Amino acid sequence: MEAVFIHPTAVVDEGCSIGEGTKIWHFSHIMPDCLIGAQCNIGQNVVISPGVILGNNVKVQNNVSIYTGVTCADDVFLGPSMVFTNVINPRSAINRRSQYEKTSVGKGASIGANATIVCGNDIGEYAFIGAGAVVTKDVPPFALVVGNPARQVGWISEYGHRLVFDQNGLATCPESGMTYGLKNGKLVTIA
Repeated sequence: MEAVFIHPTAVVDEGCSIGEGTKIWHFSHIMPDCLIGAQCNIGQNVVISPGVILGNNVKVQNNVSIYTGVTCADDVFLGPSMVFTNVINPRSAINRRSQYEKTSVGKGASIGANATIVCGNDIGEYAFIGAGAVVTKDVPPFALVVGNPARQVGWISEYGHRLVFDQNGLATCPESGMTYGLKNGKLVTIA
């Protein structure tokens, strides 16, 4: 068993579950009732709000905010300074804690630096959110989205390579050799 590492400047509140081999770095705050899987890396100055769930091998880069209502599956990458929201219409004078919306990030998805995920919008497995994108609607599995508001500009392989389709409608990942095709507007694995 690999021990959990918590830097002395990090704060981990009572009631959290942290999987073996997870590392929590400088000045991060893990709030009550979080579930953090094994082999995760929580960078510096990260805030994880109450009830957040992170799967195994989730990489959270520096200065990320993960608010209540967010669930990340295994192998998710959260880039530096990206942020999730949890209320559509926040007001300082109005308590909206009972209105937190849920956001789910699928297995293997990557979210680039400084991206914002507006609450209630799910990110499909292996999707890739470009740096600085503002996600205002659901993102399909394997979709490559960029911009503000984020729009789909292509498809991406499980290994994170943009797919280029040939005249037969097939695309091969240059790293894994896996072949993909489109069926009813969705990316499918061929071989």
